[in-house]
Amino acid sequence: MAGGKQAGLALALATRNDASRKKLAAQANAEGRFAPANMGAPAAPASGEQAGRRRTGLRPPLKWAGGKRWIVPYLEELWRPHRHRRLVEPMCGGLSVALALKPARALLNDINPHLINFYDYLKAGLTVSIEMVNRRDVYYRYRDRFNELIATGQADGAEAALLFYYLNRTGYNGLCRFNQKGRFNVPFGRYKRIAYVNDFTAYRAAFAAWEFTARDFAQVGLKPGDFVYADPPYDVEFTSYAKEGFHWKDQVRAAQWLADHPGPVVLSNQATERIWKLYKALGFSLRRLSAPRMISCTGDRTPAQEVLAVKNL
Repeated sequence: MAGGKQAGLALALATRNDASRKKLAAQANAEGRFAPANMGAPAAPASGEQAGRRRTGLRPPLKWAGGKRWIVPYLEELWRPHRHRRLVEPMCGGLSVALALKPARALLNDINPHLINFYDYLKAGLTVSIEMVNRRDVYYRYRDRFNELIATGQADGAEAALLFYYLNRTGYNGLCRFNQKGRFNVPFGRYKRIAYVNDFTAYRAAFAAWEFTARDFAQVGLKPGDFVYADPPYDVEFTSYAKEGFHWKDQVRAAQWLADHPGPVVLSNQATERIWKLYKALGFSLRRLSAPRMISCTGDRTPAQEVLAVKNL
């Protein structure tokens, strides 16, 4: 008899929970937010390290401003029914999403050629041949050498890849910033201890079936069935991620390019009023999320409002 009561209680709770989910979905649609049938209400986002290590056991090799490890639980629900597709990231950044979703096939692009050079060498097998030490004098010596390689057209080699890694891990707040001449100008960081990677072997296996390119997003060779995840630079004043910059006209150009893709599209960006209006007008379904500020120039860690937009899902 007790077992029957417990079964009845479990059924009642399940029915009530299902009704609650349907109510939340209806509210989301009424408010202009999306709630795909297969998405439900994801668990609280995992910590950055947990999300980055999910499934592959690998964390992203670089520190990356605006990294998307926190958003992985939301993306996993959208990706799961489409995991047979090729994943395309036109602005792949720190690779937290690709490493977590672990697609069998991927095209990973970024406008930053130094970032892609580093990934290409990880895929080929990168051997550490420079001293990795958290010292100001070493940092500026390596930064000068890196900029020398850029100035002399030699920034596509293994030395440049290693220097890029060192500068990223040792520089201020993990920023990647270049001046108008294309020179890296991030100052020395303030870390007490840094856990440098001295063996990149595991990344070689993880990247084996992935293709890396360095070009403008509009030149990425999309196929109709590709699953696209895009994370454009934030709609903020800072636009020096690459020497070309990324301005409002580029935000509009990216939005229109993504809207034209016939396959599944998911993107995230800062939820400014004009970003919201831009993607809403192009037929995307939108949802607001609170994002942790993992890296900030001012040290501010106040949760930022981001938009998660989807189309053709």
